[in-house]
Amino acid sequence: MPDKLTLEQRHKCMASIKSRNTRPEVLVRKFLFAHGYRFRINVKRLPGTPDIVLRKYRTCIFVNGCFWHGHEGCKYFVLPKSNTEFWQKKIERNRERDLDRRIKLRDMGWHVIQIWECQLKPKVREEYLQGLLLTLNRIMLMNYQPHPYPQNEEEILSMVAEEG
Repeated sequence: MPDKLTLEQRHKCMASIKSRNTRPEVLVRKFLFAHGYRFRINVKRLPGTPDIVLRKYRTCIFVNGCFWHGHEGCKYFVLPKSNTEFWQKKIERNRERDLDRRIKLRDMGWHVIQIWECQLKPKVREEYLQGLLLTLNRIMLMNYQPHPYPQNEEEILSMVAEEG
């Protein structure tokens, strides 16, 4: 089926698609803020300029569009019928770049969470956002190092002796 728009109209339409402050991003940010999480957005110093960065948890969150990042098995990822070869190459480059940047972040000691646009649709949104909270709580507990308290009298006496 041929494109219903002229080349100029299609160009204008595609050029108007923004990469920051998208609806799915804002939705996740509002949810996190409402649950007490504080974060930075679009941190350029990190590979891939993550959409949301929770420094306290050393966690980066990427909110990806299913079409632009090629979400496998998703009903919202359908290659266009025209100029298919171009779109296949473009989406494959996006996937490779995403993987490379996630690996770099993990090598730097960051946790990386990837959220897809389809996971934020109204029917399944609450389930996935609650899962995000559980994941962040698990990360916090993994990073938490409890202070070792003395278990018995010998340990208490040895601590007092060391201080004296």
